[in-house]
Amino acid sequence: MMTMVFAVEEINHNSSLLPGVKLGYRIMDSCNYIHNSLQALYSLLTHSKAVSSEGEKTAEIENKEIKARQSSTCLYYSPVPAVIGLASSSPTRAVAQTLGPFNIPLVSYFATCTCLSDKLTYPSFLRTVPSDLFQVRGLVNLVTYFGWFWVGTIGATDDYSLYGIQAFSNQFRRQGGCVAFHLSIPASPTTAEILEMADKLESSTARVVVVITAEVDVLHLFSEGTLGFSFPGVSIPGLKEFPLNVRPSPKPGMEFINMFWEEQFGCKLENYAGSLAKPVCTGSEDLRQTDSSYSDVSPVRISYNVYKAVYAVAHALHTFLNCDSVGHNKGLCEKHRSFSNGQFLQHLKMVNFTNQFNEKVYFDSNGEPVPLYDIINWQKDSKDKMRFIKVGNYDGSAPHGQQLQIMKNTIVWTKGERQVPVSQCSAPCPPGSRQATRRGEPKCCFDCLPCADGEISNQTGSTDCIKCPEYYLSDKDKVKCVAGEEEFLSFYDAMGIILVALTLLGFILTSIITIVFHSFRFTPIVKANNSEISFLLLLSLKLCFLCSLVFIGQPSWWTCRLRQAAFGISFALCLSCVLFKTIVVLLAFRTNVPGSRGRMLSGTAQQRILIISTTAPQICLCAGWVLAAPPFPFRNPNYQASTGRIVVECKEPWPPGFYLLLGYIGLLAFACLLLAFLGRKLPDTFNEAKLITFSMLIFWAVWISFIPAYVSSPGKFSVAVEIFAILSSSFGLLLCIFIPKCYIILLRPERNIKKGMTGKYSR
Repeated sequence: MMTMVFAVEEINHNSSLLPGVKLGYRIMDSCNYIHNSLQALYSLLTHSKAVSSEGEKTAEIENKEIKARQSSTCLYYSPVPAVIGLASSSPTRAVAQTLGPFNIPLVSYFATCTCLSDKLTYPSFLRTVPSDLFQVRGLVNLVTYFGWFWVGTIGATDDYSLYGIQAFSNQFRRQGGCVAFHLSIPASPTTAEILEMADKLESSTARVVVVITAEVDVLHLFSEGTLGFSFPGVSIPGLKEFPLNVRPSPKPGMEFINMFWEEQFGCKLENYAGSLAKPVCTGSEDLRQTDSSYSDVSPVRISYNVYKAVYAVAHALHTFLNCDSVGHNKGLCEKHRSFSNGQFLQHLKMVNFTNQFNEKVYFDSNGEPVPLYDIINWQKDSKDKMRFIKVGNYDGSAPHGQQLQIMKNTIVWTKGERQVPVSQCSAPCPPGSRQATRRGEPKCCFDCLPCADGEISNQTGSTDCIKCPEYYLSDKDKVKCVAGEEEFLSFYDAMGIILVALTLLGFILTSIITIVFHSFRFTPIVKANNSEISFLLLLSLKLCFLCSLVFIGQPSWWTCRLRQAAFGISFALCLSCVLFKTIVVLLAFRTNVPGSRGRMLSGTAQQRILIISTTAPQICLCAGWVLAAPPFPFRNPNYQASTGRIVVECKEPWPPGFYLLLGYIGLLAFACLLLAFLGRKLPDTFNEAKLITFSMLIFWAVWISFIPAYVSSPGKFSVAVEIFAILSSSFGLLLCIFIPKCYIILLRPERNIKKGMTGKYSR
């Protein structure tokens, strides 16, 4: 109140602002109640202000009102141009809604409720204090800055608390926070209600409480370790001395001063209703010797909002009354201008000036100022007296990330501690894990679960694990992705070395047998077994052994295309040779019959043509498969998580191709087995039917067991299974068909004689 009076007198002594016009005022007390506020408003609106011919508006205080002293030259009466107030949001809403239809401006210095930003409901409301929208944003930024995501809230039942708590809770939840509890302070709480609230505070796991209510409601509840938002303070020149010069007086209009005087000095004034138990005030008591918020005006915060409001009204009047006009009225104001049709309201909304503190004062589209706050810490000094220390600031108009500035080392927390308190329902999960919300509990209450294989979390408090990029694996701590180690059947693996050794053994053994057969090619046993087909069979067996080498090593573009084709064609050639050796044996007994099929197949050219014809379907199948849907190198990500390795394999885009290849080989093998079984008892001296039968039984046993083993084996083991099947079946053919003959050629040469195809060996 004294700041408003000071500002009015300062303007009245300023010749450059409102020259020739003196401002007056009328002070009403709302007592912070809606009823009193409306009653004071009606009294204010029904009271007229007289304007003298000299243009001076004068008044004096009496019974909390302003009575006009009229001169004999009074020209007219005018309505109230503007109202400054109120401090609380609920009474302000009632007054603003009443003044709105009359376009009478209401400029509040402390009503911060976001509800008052509704220009449809409150068209004439402006304020020099930022909306709670910015204060709430600042509160959310403040609690999240300190890592407080589990807090309680306390508020009263007025609009300021209800709207503020609701806005804070909504924004806080969007930032990942949780409200542990909310307590509403009744208008007149009983002792039982206060104890119940205290019990809830003590029993809660939340160690931080956000309070949005009038200071008086919780003044004794939080006496230390408190952070609050306050408005920037300034030191107004002359204001410190101005309120200290007041004295009590029995004159009308001094009731506020007299009441304050009695309360400040604990005395009673003569001729003024007061307590009879108190000593009489002399009126000469010195306010400078007191220590209270009244005498502490450096710097002022809320009072500064009042100061700006008065100056905003004065500047609006200055432009409204055309005080900067030129011509014969230069330097004067148009004092007789009417305050109707909301014209003055529009001038007030467009106010834009820079005051003596270098602050730009203006109202935005919602009639609100720039949101600037100081962050204050409640601290006790050496005399155990509460002091308010600035520890940071918040600029609601600054870019995101630059709005909040905190000096953490200057903050004193509860019980004088310097360590920032922790308020969490659950401690943040360490890197390598994620938060799993507990069923039926707020999201801030969670368990920490380790990330799955192939996933990481590299930050504390991660809500989700991040899947590693393709071909990358998570390390053992699940905090970073590392390039996966490629896995394939290498030449340097123990398994690869063994398979290579077996391959070379088979190739060398086949080569030795070829040399033996070539050296004894004119002996009966070699001739009787169709040497032409035997050498071709040995060649195909060499190819079968060698094709297994293509399966070993890192898959590449050409090995993926070559391996299955080489395997399919070499085995088809091998079984074609076996098939025609069996057919020749069966037809051997008909070779003496003219025109028999045995004679027809006895020619070398015919045998070659038939073998090539039998192998040709497999060649066509493999060529078509490789050209149309060729296998290609593929890094299988399905094995990353389970084995920690990336399996490099040959991907077959058309799986039926492989099974058709196996199917044709199986068809040839079945034909060989059937014909060999039928000719196993023929009385041929060098009958191969029995040997071919055994070799085909081995072949079938190997490949029947291969299919389930191949399908169920992971990664490089499936390749090893296929190589093992190739080597096993190749060794089976080689050993069953050729080793018995080599045994006779090398160790039992006496049996290598021709006694006739159906004769007996002599002993």
